[in-house]
Amino acid sequence: MALQNIGASNSDDAFYRYKMPRMITKIEGRGNGIKTNVVNMVDIAKALARPASYTTKYFGCELGAQSKFDEKTGVSLVNGAHDTAKLAGLLENFIKKYVQCYGCGNPETEIVITKTQMITLKCAACGYVSDVDMRDKLTTFIVKNPPETKKGSKDKKVMRRAEKERLKEGEAADEEQKKLKKEVKKKAPSKDVPSKGASTKKKANLSDEDRSSPTRSQADENEAANDDDDIQWQTDTSLEAARQRIQEQLSSVTAEMVMLSTTEETPKAKKTEVAGKNGTPEAVAKSDHKGGENGTAVESTQERLVKEIRGSLKKGCTVSQLQSTLGSLSGTPQEVMNALFEALFGGVEKGFAKEVAKKKNYLAAAASGEDGSQMRLLWAIVDFCGKASPEVVKEVAVAVKSLYDIDVLEEETIVQWYQEGLAGGNKNSQVWKNVKPFIEWLQSAESESEE
Repeated sequence: MALQNIGASNSDDAFYRYKMPRMITKIEGRGNGIKTNVVNMVDIAKALARPASYTTKYFGCELGAQSKFDEKTGVSLVNGAHDTAKLAGLLENFIKKYVQCYGCGNPETEIVITKTQMITLKCAACGYVSDVDMRDKLTTFIVKNPPETKKGSKDKKVMRRAEKERLKEGEAADEEQKKLKKEVKKKAPSKDVPSKGASTKKKANLSDEDRSSPTRSQADENEAANDDDDIQWQTDTSLEAARQRIQEQLSSVTAEMVMLSTTEETPKAKKTEVAGKNGTPEAVAKSDHKGGENGTAVESTQERLVKEIRGSLKKGCTVSQLQSTLGSLSGTPQEVMNALFEALFGGVEKGFAKEVAKKKNYLAAAASGEDGSQMRLLWAIVDFCGKASPEVVKEVAVAVKSLYDIDVLEEETIVQWYQEGLAGGNKNSQVWKNVKPFIEWLQSAESESEE
């Protein structure tokens, strides 16, 4: 059976994984009883994850002819003689309206009928909810004949609840073990150091069983020593501690050279401390103004990098020129990546995902390195969303998916970035809530491919 990609926009992609069979039609009858039979309508409907009655009814609505689909035999008939190319064009329109996501274009969507009898498409890839135009004739038929709910959805919910309960029970058991170990620690010294009067009596009345008791105390001490492995040791990362370590490890000449670099970074550290106390961009700007000599404002590193990148972009630099420009900028790699994102998409609100797709060449050049550049690009998106409007945050999943589709970002990096974001204590951030459906889709697609 010949297969083709779902969606005309993906027809040239040889590696596109969503496919459907090519339409096969057959004209039956003569005169007024002539009809067009879509032979493989059932297979096409399965590939699109839509009932075959929807596509057959859509053909009849668009052609102004009677149409009928027999559920028992699987025969799809449309009155009149119609070319295969014409019906294939109508099927393409049906895919755009009722199958593909309006945000990312992925065909892995589900029809959801709201309480107000409105039809929406929920994308399993990016989580975008598309509103279907209710003026179409087919919408009334869909509302009267809603699609069947997936049987496996309830089973998945039950499995997730059982998994959560199992994790909670495991955490409770771990806490009990820790409490028992702490109690053993407290009791161990009292057993090992008895009072003088008690020690003289015990020496007089020692038996063979009592002489074997020290082995128990030794075991308790061993368990207490093993508990020290659970302690998380942290190194002091302050500037003074760094100076002490440098002076201890390096010679006098090299220590002075390193100290020069640390003194240059002190204004940046002061700036971050002021920002952490006040928590507003205005406070950072005030600290910059106070830090200048003779009352002159000092430009922040981020603003300086954004200006330099925008200047090179205005000159119409190529991708290779942009790479050399980014490599020559003075700043940490993450600061340079944040500045690049601000320079490319500063001021963008609606259509953020489309702008990301348009400027994919610049982002691909910035993330082409093998030293964590993809992870820096993802964190630059988070930094940009923290400053941008809510409209940008809504499209963050679509933007990340578009970069994944064009191979700028890898699946492992995206999942690792999402897990680090949740582990950082930002579970309630709207960015992670919007990205969650895309991550679940990635993991489910990986499990299906392994099976």
